[in-house]
Amino acid sequence: MNLLIIGNRNRYEKYKPNYAFINNINTRYISRNYRNEDILDFAPLIDAIFIDPMSHLDKEVIDYMPKLQLVQSEGVGYDKIDIQACKDRGIYVCNCRGANESAVAEQVILLMLGCLRNVIVAHETMLAGKQIEMKESLMYEGIVELGDCKVGLIGLGAIGQATAKRLKAFGCDIVYNDIKRNTKLEKKLGITYNDINTLIKTCDIISLHAPVTDKTTRMVNEVFLKNMKKTAYLINTARGELIDNQALYDAIINEEILGAGLDTISPEPVLKDNILLNLPDEYQNRIILSPHIGGITNSFFKRSQIIMYTNLNKILKNKKPEFIVNGL
Repeated sequence: MNLLIIGNRNRYEKYKPNYAFINNINTRYISRNYRNEDILDFAPLIDAIFIDPMSHLDKEVIDYMPKLQLVQSEGVGYDKIDIQACKDRGIYVCNCRGANESAVAEQVILLMLGCLRNVIVAHETMLAGKQIEMKESLMYEGIVELGDCKVGLIGLGAIGQATAKRLKAFGCDIVYNDIKRNTKLEKKLGITYNDINTLIKTCDIISLHAPVTDKTTRMVNEVFLKNMKKTAYLINTARGELIDNQALYDAIINEEILGAGLDTISPEPVLKDNILLNLPDEYQNRIILSPHIGGITNSFFKRSQIIMYTNLNKILKNKKPEFIVNGL
């Protein structure tokens, strides 16, 4: 069995599970920023691929791999893999569904609280020695507790559900929208289904948990943002491609929403010229940013590697792997 790992070798070695069969795997590593030509010379030998979800895998390369049986995303995302090309060849494409749900849900709560408590301004104010001035101001302006918010979740997959569980502990009024309504989960989680327009118009915080598809790409557009409450916050720990960057920039400087907490911005890597990093000075504190770290905890990598190598072992035993995303 020849395994190609597209990603950071040190990370994979650090979290690799102690399974005896791994010793019999011939493993080759390549950077996640590889070029197609870097891989074509040994592509015919590859039986399976583990891939960083931020890396691409194109039909051009897949067609050079006659032995390929499995493409396993290290995370939940798989939008940069040509899943149709794999399906046409009978190659399984799998992800690590659920492995990062608790990690990302924690990041969601962090960003929500950070927005409500205005932590960036608070930190800067303390460093400037103006603690009393800000405290006096906030006692008059008011601080909104998370438990007093109506929170809308767009997408109710594993991460959406984990987020709902944590929000429930704060006492939030939680609503959701998804492709299909799930009344069993509504009862289990104590949440309510809303049509998308009602959710957008009535929620104090909207949190994105949808995958990137043709329908969801830039779903947060000018119309979406204009329909949000002027006092609302937008949270995104899913994918930056869900948001139209220009529309969000305009919504903030036109004060159509109060702010945003973003763990993901498109395109990645996020460079200094990205429009969302260049708000006017008076609006820069309206966005809290983190570098797409919501799902990369120690426990996530341990869980994901177990899933990945378990699926690889299933392939070795001619069994069907778990968490297939390309319909095989």
